[in-house]
Formats: sequence, structure tokens, C-alpha cells
Amino acid sequence: MKKIRFGVIGVGSFASACQIKDLQKIDNAEVVALCDIIKEKAEEQAKIYGISSVYDDYHALLARDDIDAVTLPVPDQLHRKIAIDALLAGKHVLCEKPMALTFEDCAAMVQAEKESGKHLMIGQIGRYTPAFVKAKEILDSGVLGKIFFVESEYAHDYTKTGGQGGWRITPEREPIIGGGCHAVDLIRMLAGNPEEVFAYANNLSLTKWPIHDCTIAIMKFPDGVIGKVMTSVGCKRHYTMRSVLYGTKGTLVFDNKSSYISLYQERFIPGETDQYLGCKQQDIALTIPVEVNNHNFAGEARDFCNAIIEGKPAIAGSIEGASTASVCFSIVESFRTGNKVKVRYDFTDSLS
Repeated sequence: MKKIRFGVIGVGSFASACQIKDLQKIDNAEVVALCDIIKEKAEEQAKIYGISSVYDDYHALLARDDIDAVTLPVPDQLHRKIAIDALLAGKHVLCEKPMALTFEDCAAMVQAEKESGKHLMIGQIGRYTPAFVKAKEILDSGVLGKIFFVESEYAHDYTKTGGQGGWRITPEREPIIGGGCHAVDLIRMLAGNPEEVFAYANNLSLTKWPIHDCTIAIMKFPDGVIGKVMTSVGCKRHYTMRSVLYGTKGTLVFDNKSSYISLYQERFIPGETDQYLGCKQQDIALTIPVEVNNHNFAGEARDFCNAIIEGKPAIAGSIEGASTASVCFSIVESFRTGNKVKVRYDFTDSLS
């Protein structure tokens, strides 16, 4: 079996708790080198996982001919620079979400992928969350009828999660971009590309942070579908991406942390009367069990490896990552200007 040989650039908490460990579980992947500007951190993780090579300069790692691909669990501000350097060095790149913090950076990364002939995949891990995959399957089955409204939320308390050096506490990293991109990507997966957005935002929880800690975005999709995303990084509750799909024949309620999703329909049992059941059938939820795997990095990395080996697009390829980021940029523009904003998807054209 062909194995993709990986270098991991950045060994902070996400890399150490998830990426390195999960890559070691995949049959067609092998981690051969780690890199971090704090070399001792890389050496510590290398010892835990039996990895022989460590670096404190990612250029030295990229110079190795025996490394096929890199993952980039690094601060968002570094994505463009390192991803482009890696692509042009002949490496496939699995870059953490969000793809970048500006439209221009996303477009430059798309262009570098095209020039290099390598794969650039963005870590929109929700596309591999079992509940979200099942929701898409149910939607595609037609049991919900025509979708008319979709909503999701990214509720995650960042109060004690500023990131090493405070990289999350910076004005360019609005939470709708940095975390809310998960919810935006989910509803894009379900409803397609929104054409237009309008948003409000405030900062009443993390008042010392130079960002808007709560955002509400309304979106207009093709075929008359509308949607909403709420992002809060100062809320006091468990982390959740509770989501709802409303269709003409049914409603689906699901999230990333529960062991089931709930399906509502006007009637489940043909011919049965509501009087016999004691309530209206549409008040009864059919609960569908799903695996709880909120950060399915193994599934994400397996898709990336298969895409490289088989020469096929990855589920969360660069255009998907750039499109999600562009929706988020439009949301920020809307709440800053008070205007409706049309979303841009011209990543290639913008560089010509």
C-alpha cells in the first residue's frame, strides 16, 4: 500500500492532541517529521510518537525530497505564507481552517495550487462529522422535500482560549471567520453558495478583545432558500453547532455533540389517526443514531491521502475552503458597513 509521508508544521495543542495521533492511525499515512519554532515542543512530541526528525525552520522540512505532504495546524495569520511555500516546494498541503484571513490571500493560495499541480485541502472538519454527513444524506434522499430555511450556530466559549501569543485576540481574526466558518461551511454544504449576506454583530462578552464576539448573519441562497448563522465565542454553555434544516415535507435537527439526530415529518404512519396516537405525528421525532466524533481528523486526513493517491478532488478542496472564507469576509463587511453584501467567488479571475 502506498503511504503518504507527512511533515507536521506546528505542534501546538491541536497537532499534539489530534493530528499527529490520527495520522499515525491511517493505513496510507506516515508522519516522518515535525516542525515548530519552539524546537523543544517538536522534540517532546517526536519522542511520544516515535518520530525521528524535528525542525525549528519549516523551510528545512520542505527541502526534504522524501516528504509528500504537510499539515499546517498553525495560527491563521501564517496560512498563506507557509501553504504557498509548501505548494511551490512540491508538497501537498492540508491547511487548517479558515483558509486565510483575506480574500486576496485565499486567491493567492488557489493560484499556487494551480501552479504547483499539488493538492491544497482546507480543514473544514465538519464535512467529516458523522451527524453532518448523515444530515446531508437525509437531505439528498428527498424525505425533507424542498428546503426553504437552514440555520446553524457556532457557540464556543473562547474566554480562556486566546491561543499562544494571543493569535486569536487580533482584530483581523473576527470569530465568524476563525470559528464560525465551521457553521458557514456546513450550511454551504447543505444549501449551496449564498449569493448575498446581511449581518449584525456586537461585543458584550469578551469586551477586552478587539473583535465582535457575537454575530448574526442572514443569507440568501439560490432557489429562494434563506439561511442564518449565529456565532458566539463568549457564550456560557457547552460547545455546540446545533443546526436545523427546514423542508416542505420535514425538519431535521442535529448537532456535532449528540448521539442522535431528530427527524420530524407531517406523518410517519400512513392511515394512523392523530387521536389514536394521542398527538399530532409532526410533534413526534424519529431519532436516528449517529456516532459522536466532533473532530474527525482521521476521516479528513484519509480523504486527503486518497485524493493524492487516486488523483481526485478532496471533499474540502481549496475552492470549497476559499468559498466558505469569502462568505465569512462578506459577513464582516456587512456588519461593519451596515449594507447587504454580494459574496465573491472569483478567486482565479481576481488574479488575472
